[in-house]
Amino acid sequence: MNLLAYFKEVKAELVHITWPSREETQFLTAIVLGGSLLVGLYIGGLDYGLTYLLGLFLQ
Repeated sequence: MNLLAYFKEVKAELVHITWPSREETQFLTAIVLGGSLLVGLYIGGLDYGLTYLLGLFLQ
């Protein structure tokens, strides 16, 4: 298969894709950002707490 045929097939397949709406994309982006924030806060809280406990232990 040559390169030109490959790109023609890619273009043909792109027609079949069902793209999400703008509202759906914004909603799912907000979910990902919110989840990332929660995971970051959780890991940061664990790090802070364990660092504090280690500091108490080493004193």
